[in-house]
Amino acid sequence: MFSGGTGLGKTYLSNCIVSSLLNKGKTVIYQTAPVMLDKLIAEMFDKNNVSNSFSENLLTADLLVIDDLGTETMNSLKFSELYKIINTRLLNQNNKITKTIISTNLNINDIFNNYEERIGSRIAGYYDIYYF
Repeated sequence: MFSGGTGLGKTYLSNCIVSSLLNKGKTVIYQTAPVMLDKLIAEMFDKNNVSNSFSENLLTADLLVIDDLGTETMNSLKFSELYKIINTRLLNQNNKITKTIISTNLNINDIFNNYEERIGSRIAGYYDIYYF
């Protein structure tokens, strides 16, 4: 997790990592938290979409970068989806080693205050946290 104020290089460093992995042929999804969660919810309620490809790609990409966590408007459905993404990727529940970078202006205390205990404990317990 990259944590720190605006303009300190969190997104830049994430993009450098993404570029390196893409050059090695890895699959990468880079999405802001608000857009990612809104797309997931839209996919869930799209009666014409039978593939759920966006959600599947989020769970199986070699690297998922969730940018600007903390800028989204949360509700119980979004909490549930965010937890599913973080937990599935951490525990390799898709039988594939996947990594996730979260960039945020929040510190770990803010994560616990703004998100459910389940999300905060996963981030605090499994992520290396780099403060910018």
